Parts: sequence; C-alpha cells; structure tokens
Amino acid sequence: MSYSNSIIFGPIPSRRFGISLGVDLSPASKQCNFDCLYCELKPAKTVDSMQSYPSVQEVINAISDSIKKHPKIDVITVTANGEPTLYPHLDELIVKINQIKGEAKTLILSNGSTIYKPEIFDALLKFDTVKLSLDCVSEQCFKKLDRVHKGIEINKIIDAMVEFKKATTNFFVLEILFVKDLNDKADEIQALYQAIQRINPHRVDIGTIDRPPAYKVQPVSFETLEFIANSFKGINVNIAYKNRPKQTNSFSNEEILRLLERRPLTFEDIENLFDEPSRKRLETLVKDSKISVVDSSGVKFYKFLG
Repeated sequence: MSYSNSIIFGPIPSRRFGISLGVDLSPASKQCNFDCLYCELKPAKTVDSMQSYPSVQEVINAISDSIKKHPKIDVITVTANGEPTLYPHLDELIVKINQIKGEAKTLILSNGSTIYKPEIFDALLKFDTVKLSLDCVSEQCFKKLDRVHKGIEINKIIDAMVEFKKATTNFFVLEILFVKDLNDKADEIQALYQAIQRINPHRVDIGTIDRPPAYKVQPVSFETLEFIANSFKGINVNIAYKNRPKQTNSFSNEEILRLLERRPLTFEDIENLFDEPSRKRLETLVKDSKISVVDSSGVKFYKFLG
C-alpha cells in the first residue's frame, strides 16, 4: 500500500510553533493505545502496536518534497491518526528527519504512554520539542477518561517523565485536557499539580474540548481553566482556549508583581487581563529587571524575578 499522498498535512500556522508541517505516521486508520472520551477521532479499539504504516523512506520522501515546495517551515510536527510512538521505526525516523530538516525544528505530539520504554525514551530525546499528555494522575480517572490499553500504568509514565526531563537538553511540554466532572475535581487537580512539580516541564498547556468529541462528554469553562492555572503556582501555564474572554483591569506595580509571583503570565494573558496603563507599568518593571521575559518552546511568558 502506498501512503505517499496521505502522510503530510499542512503547512498550517500554529500559534505556539509557527508554520507547522504535519507528519501522520498512521494515515490509513486510527491506531492508538488510548480511546480518550474527548478524542476528535471516532471511537476505536485500543492497540499496543501499529499494523499498517508507511516506511521510513516514504515518510522522508514526503517531508523532503514538502520542504522543497514550502521552504519556510518552522516546525516539522510528528503525530499520528492515533499514537505516534507506536510507529515501530521512530528512532530511525527522527535521526533521518534531523538530517534533512534544515532550520526547521522537530516536534512530536504524544500521549506519553510509552515513554518508559528505553527505545522510545531515547528516540524522544532526539526531538527539539516533546509534547506529552497527562490528563489524570489517579488510576481510576486515568482509565475512565483516557480508556487505556491493558497494562498501561500511570505511575510508570509519571516516573519516566521525571527522568526524561532530567535527561533532555531540549524542550519538554505537558498538555492537560480538562473534561467536566472527570479530571476537574479538587483532588485530581491537586494530584496533577504535585506530579507536575515532580516532572518539572518547561511548560504546561491546559485546555478543554473545542471539537466534537468521540463520546458524550462536556468541556469545562474558561473560568475553571483560569482557576486551575492559578492553582498551579510557579508553573509556566499556557491556557489554550478559543474565544477567551477579555476582562481588562488596572493593576498597580505591587499587584503585577504579586500576580507574576504566583504564576507566570503569557503575552496572551496580558492582552486579555491588563489595560493599557497596566501594560506600561509591566514594561517598566521589565526594564527595571524585576520581571523577565522567557520563551518556552514558542510561548513567551512574563516571569517574576524574586
């Protein structure tokens, strides 16, 4: 079977990563070891390996052809119609992508379920940015929300994420998707925060359902996401939410410092929260070296320098 016309999607603009060239390692069908309640793909039986997939050379040829047509690519995003780390030649593939990528960065979007396998761990170290999901910490929530394949244990995943952050010299991002009445409860949020503190990723992206889900589940509100972000004290949290409300307010210098001491704020946060005089005060605080601006894998944050 030839996959050459279905491997690549895009390029498409990404708010966080620039112009992205998508690479689908499972173009023919959904092949995943999760069957998440919120998935935008149709429900499917979980698997622990891919049965149909393009060859490494097919993928490399498709990427090379696309780069020739679209030379201004910022990031090559490896994903799948399912879970990309189930692709059996992932290490060989990323080595070859790195040989042809030029100035572009590499990114993989994964559910994180296989990170404790040595061959996957080593392959992930070769990506410029690794973005892994972590929706739940309790075993009960994990199995109910992510509907995982038998034998997958959340504790092993978290432990491997801790080790991965210590080992990587590149960017490591966690993504959490919140679903109403499932992982938005106080005890689960606290458990997630404790796990995030252990893992110590460069950034945490939090969001909720914004496309029709596979099962009948509901999104949480923006206010819930904002509450969660503020409870993740000291963490670089990016709220991914379409049509987020604008609620500009006036903040004094002291209030700005207190806000940023609790949680770094993205440029988008500032745009939605700060009125014009407050933004000017913020820039003055940056000039006075009381606040710094950091870039975390394409998302810029204002951070308190205490």
